[in-house]
Amino acid sequence: MVKKRARDLGIPLKGDPGRYNAITDVAGIEVGFSTVIIGEPEDYAGPGSNFARTGVTAILPRGRKRSAVFAGRHDLNGNGELTGTHWMDDSGFMHGPVLITNTNSVGIVRDTASKWMIDNNFYYPMVVDDMPIDGVGYFYPTVGETWDGIMNDTNGFHVTAEHALEALDSARPGPVAEGNVGGGTGMQCHSFKGGTGTASRVLTKEQGGFTVGVLVQANHGFREHFEILGIPMADKIAGCDPILHTFEPKPGTGSIIVIVATDAPVLPWQLSKMCRRVPIGIGKLGSGYENGSGDIFIAFSTANEDAYTFTRTQIDLLGDDMMDPIYKAVAECVEEAILNALCAAETMVGREFNQFFEMPHDQVVDVLRKHGKIG
Repeated sequence: MVKKRARDLGIPLKGDPGRYNAITDVAGIEVGFSTVIIGEPEDYAGPGSNFARTGVTAILPRGRKRSAVFAGRHDLNGNGELTGTHWMDDSGFMHGPVLITNTNSVGIVRDTASKWMIDNNFYYPMVVDDMPIDGVGYFYPTVGETWDGIMNDTNGFHVTAEHALEALDSARPGPVAEGNVGGGTGMQCHSFKGGTGTASRVLTKEQGGFTVGVLVQANHGFREHFEILGIPMADKIAGCDPILHTFEPKPGTGSIIVIVATDAPVLPWQLSKMCRRVPIGIGKLGSGYENGSGDIFIAFSTANEDAYTFTRTQIDLLGDDMMDPIYKAVAECVEEAILNALCAAETMVGREFNQFFEMPHDQVVDVLRKHGKIG
């Protein structure tokens, strides 16, 4: 069954997407997943049970090619984790792949990615007297997380090294799965089932012809604030409230990790500024106000392939005055990627029979049609 996306519902979103309307429209990027589904809800009997609803998502900025890329980041709210950021801030580079998982699995995913980088000659070796030293270099995979403890046995630590390797080794170009996949498996968004979503924009020739792509792990948002195209949805959608048998977290508690990619020749400060436009897309759907959410963003550029060096290099730089359409594309991609995650996610029953329902497509379309947003 082909999952419907926001545009399939007729939602008139701004901007021109690429072929796949995905982060992989930025040439060279590959995405892979490991989705960890273990047991049935009745199997959960406390931490360590034979039960899991979680996973790992992997993004390879230049596919299997060694990939130190210019990178920047921004935290809207810092209640979360993203590894490798100190060196990223200092150097302006991101070394290695980007992975996303659940909160308690960051360590094993990060360590496994480091070993994968060594095994696949994916790192930049130290150079002494013009000679590279094998096995010694920069191993800085970037791993982010959102918390899936309502649906998943997070404290059971079910993500293994094999799952991280599966996500890395399965990475491919082309269409990207969405919804209940990879790190997004056990997530919720605006009190619906959430998860993984992606989108892209291709700028006009006059704007530079560049591509911007986004991938989100959406585990955030408050139903009361949820809106689409400016239309409040909470009081217009019926029968989809979560069923929680454990505890009900403070509304809005959760997180969103956003990965932004572009082929534009932009440098770290410009990439950080791109990240600061991510909240515009989140805010269009009615989120971004909550203290209990980890809203953490990273952006990288696949241009300037030979920029990382121990000596000197020459780079291509896009002037700041050319950045406006790129900033706009970022916000548009984020809005659509979150909607795509909501559209693709399917109802899930988790630990202790907690349940999040899929966003009802028919009700959403009906509301938007009544308000003149869909013809």
